[in-house]
Amino acid sequence: MARILAFAGSNSSTSINYKLVKYTTSLVNGHEMNELNMANYPFPLFSVDLEKKEGYSNSLIELKNEIQKADGVILSVNEHNSYPSAYFKNLVDWLSRIERKFLVDTKVLLMSTSQGKRGGFGSLEVSKAMLSRFGGDILATFSLPSFNENFEAGKGIVDPNLKDEHERALMTFLSSF
Repeated sequence: MARILAFAGSNSSTSINYKLVKYTTSLVNGHEMNELNMANYPFPLFSVDLEKKEGYSNSLIELKNEIQKADGVILSVNEHNSYPSAYFKNLVDWLSRIERKFLVDTKVLLMSTSQGKRGGFGSLEVSKAMLSRFGGDILATFSLPSFNENFEAGKGIVDPNLKDEHERALMTFLSSF
């Protein structure tokens, strides 16, 4: 049984990426799941001056520890103007200052979704490269386009082809444990 941490790269209380994470974790059986709602994790904008003055918050250290205790991470990144959100980039900046390789030996299922037809693909690609630099082993990726058309509360992914693609990505990730 693997320990899997799941969260979205968004701090929005109405995050569609968090909805995708919750749906994905509902399909996982036989593993210890820890699902985090990042709306409960506010972090100040990173600056070297703030780091020197105040150090690292307890919640940031706890998050880093949760990531490092996990065998795998299920993560869905949101997109702002074709890039990861400022919140997610800021989170990575803080985590990498505590420990550069904060994802070393961690298997990752990386996903994204958006209201648009590209499904956050730009953010997904940038995040894939970024997380690999910090030691993450990206085993599978999935992008869900046009969230409102392809996802329904209580049902999940409704497009059969996208549902199959999502399940294949999840199975690739889970089969590594």
